[in-house]
Amino acid sequence: MAELEFYGATGQVTGSCHILRLGGRTVLLDCGLIQGGDEAERGNRGPFPFDPADIDAVVLSHAHLDHAGRLPLLVKRGFTGTIHCQKATAALMRILLTDAAHIEAGRVRRENRRRSDRGEALASPLYEQDDVERTLKLTSGHRYAAPFEVLPGLRATFRDAGHIMGSAVVALEFDGADGPRRLVFSGDLGQYGDPILRDPVSPGPADVVLMETTYGDRRHRDMAASLTEFGEVLERAHQVGGNVLIPAFAVGRSQELLYNLGKHFDDWHLDRWQIFLDSPLAIEASEIYWDFAHLFDEEASELFRQEDFMPSLPNLHFTRTADESKAIAKLKRGAIVIAGSGMCNGGRILHHFKREIGDPKTQIVFTGFQPRGTLGRRIIDGTDTVRIHGEHFPVRAQVHTIGGFSAHGDCEDLLRWFGDIEPDAAGGRAAVYLVHGDPEATASFQGRLQERYGVAAHMPQVGEVITL
Repeated sequence: MAELEFYGATGQVTGSCHILRLGGRTVLLDCGLIQGGDEAERGNRGPFPFDPADIDAVVLSHAHLDHAGRLPLLVKRGFTGTIHCQKATAALMRILLTDAAHIEAGRVRRENRRRSDRGEALASPLYEQDDVERTLKLTSGHRYAAPFEVLPGLRATFRDAGHIMGSAVVALEFDGADGPRRLVFSGDLGQYGDPILRDPVSPGPADVVLMETTYGDRRHRDMAASLTEFGEVLERAHQVGGNVLIPAFAVGRSQELLYNLGKHFDDWHLDRWQIFLDSPLAIEASEIYWDFAHLFDEEASELFRQEDFMPSLPNLHFTRTADESKAIAKLKRGAIVIAGSGMCNGGRILHHFKREIGDPKTQIVFTGFQPRGTLGRRIIDGTDTVRIHGEHFPVRAQVHTIGGFSAHGDCEDLLRWFGDIEPDAAGGRAAVYLVHGDPEATASFQGRLQERYGVAAHMPQVGEVITL
């Protein structure tokens, strides 16, 4: 018997993790961090609903921490199987998980200083670098469109999801009670026509589809309008004499922002700005993007051949060290700062916020999804004050959200991808289960699927089990 149990990213966006049981063996689809405040932290530290030592394999859709960030914890608690992912994902995992362990160590040090002052028991990190190294040794990278055996009787194929480098739609094939079955897991799907990466690829036929719904309730502004809006933000910042702060995910958004800045250097009069990629992680991720240039779309591939990946940015500075990052504070105007983290739950962007979020001349530009409970979401929702490193700061900066720059496809992208899935052998549509979305977004997409394709998709609950 084959069963699928819904666990992480069920009824919420982060913490992707689903449990496939097949003939006495168990496989996880993703094993991600829950993100979004104290409750999320408690969820990460809580027990898995299974014994990690009993998991035979993991199939990973991509390297973002909300999909891969608890893998070292899984290993720490006893997992010894193989982690299957796309080759570029394997390369990105090394830097993302290492950075996560470093951030966790710093967080625990700060927490323990407070606990020590109060005479409380000291905290321990979720996982450490040794756990990351053991995780990486268990990782096996695969090419797109090249089937491989996960376990005896279970075969998988990765197709490009167009979300970040190495992101994959996973097609799993096995024998069910009534014959061969094909389960398709979307992972995170990118936008069609996005720069650098190829469009999401159809996985072929499917009997069951496990599908994300991050932006299932909305349309992004198209790329042309988003580029116009970004240019207007830069012009406004120049006129009022302020800086532009962009909290950006180190993998995906940072690279595409640099690409667009180079491509529109003259249009946006960028010669009057100093541009900083203030993230060692994003700098390393950019180097990995260059290593996998064969995965670029046609336009980016041509630019890579002509100009070594991107149009020239003569005023771009890579700030690797803390001292280089601190030096940016000397610029009271004319700086574009791309810094992590994308959800503002850590990283160098917080130090820039502490200095500038109270200045009405500052422009803050969000380009990625902000889950509930994150600092980024509170700022977008219009909070008057924020608490950063134990201090409170008034929010007077101008806040902009440019959805067209998102790494996630919108509802039309999701519908288009689903529409490309071939009907089953009897000509019917696959059974669809919707995950990885806030309840309102998932419910909205459920209605859109019904209207467009006549599909009655299901919104599962945490712990719900279905027979495949």
